[in-house]
Amino acid sequence: STYSSKVFRVTFLTLAASLTVPLLGVTVLLDCPIDPQPISLKEPPLLTGVLEPNIKLRKAERLWENQLVGPESIVNIGDVLFTGTADGKIIKIEDGEIETIARIGHGPCGTREDEPTCGRPLGIRVGPNNTLFVADAYYGLYEVNPGTGETKMLVSTKTLIEGQKLSFVNDLTVTQDGRKIYFTDSSSKWQRRDYLFLIMEGTDDGRHLLEYDTVTKEVKVLMVGLRFPNGVQLSPAEDFVLVQETTMARIRRYYVSGLMKGGADMFVENMPGLPDNIRLSSSGGYWVAMSAVRPNPGFSLLDFLSEKPWIKKMIFKLLSQETVTKFVPKYSLVVELSETGSYRRSFHDPNGVTVAYVSEAHEHNGYLYLGSFQSPFICRLNLQHV
Repeated sequence: STYSSKVFRVTFLTLAASLTVPLLGVTVLLDCPIDPQPISLKEPPLLTGVLEPNIKLRKAERLWENQLVGPESIVNIGDVLFTGTADGKIIKIEDGEIETIARIGHGPCGTREDEPTCGRPLGIRVGPNNTLFVADAYYGLYEVNPGTGETKMLVSTKTLIEGQKLSFVNDLTVTQDGRKIYFTDSSSKWQRRDYLFLIMEGTDDGRHLLEYDTVTKEVKVLMVGLRFPNGVQLSPAEDFVLVQETTMARIRRYYVSGLMKGGADMFVENMPGLPDNIRLSSSGGYWVAMSAVRPNPGFSLLDFLSEKPWIKKMIFKLLSQETVTKFVPKYSLVVELSETGSYRRSFHDPNGVTVAYVSEAHEHNGYLYLGSFQSPFICRLNLQHV
């Protein structure tokens, strides 16, 4: 038996070496699509108190299931709902009926390769004249007449702004008078279809918060150096804009009026998940949707990889973005922040049973409408029942 044991060990080690050495050799020779940078993140906050895990999001009802494709952002004009979808459409839902009112891009749609021509409407807002302002990731900023479907380009991604084109237009927020639009350009290198590369690379490339003046037609760059700037929201007093910095799990604040105009500071740091869009709540605070969580206690893949760029390189040399995405837990989280950035309450859906990959929480008439960049429906949560 001793002889057999030795033979087994030798055979096993020989086999392991014969597989490992070529694999390492191939891995070294393979190109990596990203050049990841080390990122320093604090230990995630404990999920206790108002952040205590629950299943409140599972009380939400699915609406128009399998009739929508990735409704990212949601707005209302009265009781009529509008959203943009992954197949490039801007959709109106009135009395339960779904109608396509506009398309910024053109078909075919449906695959990753199609996105740049199909278009991808992301952030959507209502202007003072009940027109829609839409941020399309590939085409730029547009104004859409919801009655006629007429689209008007405001800012094109092909236009040079301070010598550089926009690459990933993401979200926008509009002043009450419609004069100013603040919007994010998430990267100067990656497009929306490569958002996972953007997160994993961790670089602070590009211009990230911009201002468009609808009267003068001028575009100004307000902030640079953010890592994946995402959702934006004007404060109720319109004295500052909040910018979600997804890769760093935090929210920055940029002052647009008052004594602090032109300055910036931190609004919320070290959040329990990766913030996507941010919207006003009826209490005077803000709803923040988290597309992924940083569980504590638990294991956070983002935190584990943050200071290990060599592992990130190995992963993306061997695996596609689609494959890596399958390893991200489908844990949905929405938090409500106070006007000063403290946590008021949180709604969870562990494992994403009812809704996964929440991109936005939009409050209207006592309900919270939940958008998702992947789900084939919109969820509605009755706030009186949670």
